[in-house]
Amino acid sequence: MENYSFIIKPATEKHLKYAETITEEMAESAKARGTGIAKRSPEYIKTKMQEGKAVIALTKDGEWAGFCYIEAWGHGKFVANSGLIVAPKFRKFGLATQIKSEIFKLSQTKYPDSKIFGLTTGPAVMKINSELGYVPVSYGDLTDDEEFWKGCNSCINVEILKSKNRSNCLCTAMLYDPAKKTKKQELALRKDFKKNIKLFERWTRLKKYVLLNIKKTKNKTLNLF
Repeated sequence: MENYSFIIKPATEKHLKYAETITEEMAESAKARGTGIAKRSPEYIKTKMQEGKAVIALTKDGEWAGFCYIEAWGHGKFVANSGLIVAPKFRKFGLATQIKSEIFKLSQTKYPDSKIFGLTTGPAVMKINSELGYVPVSYGDLTDDEEFWKGCNSCINVEILKSKNRSNCLCTAMLYDPAKKTKKQELALRKDFKKNIKLFERWTRLKKYVLLNIKKTKNKTLNLF
């Protein structure tokens, strides 16, 4: 396997040329996983770069390798690190973890008192989040900002979200609260989950199976979620 060295830093106007490639890869990645994401346009990604609310990863030769951006909701009370994507040829190098770490730091710098949350179907992202101090929460613990939830309308699984009265979907909700002590956050998630990504994979498969077969599942089982 070839070794790569990456430059990971806040995106600026000089990175606008990568916006279309980033959005195309986001869409392809979601399609490959068979799950949906809120679609973003190249113009939206460019705005995030211009606002200094995004992190980009490049090789030393200037080839695009990865990206993630910040969204603020509820007048800045909540912040989401969204759109994490790594170019296919640069996966398996631990780049996603590095990007998440940088966007997390940037979020804390720009929004030091905000709760940072994420909605994801990706086991790898869940594991990375847990290592940063996120804990699994219910959808009710997330922002009630209607503009955030409108973003789910472009997701292929939005009907599941609606059928659950916006209390659940295929995504798992995770939250980092700067007001909570680190020790409490560590106790909120079983330590073996931090060590073994297969447990996150098992969780996502179970959740997908139950929610996609919602009509065949008893209410007692659904209440587990």
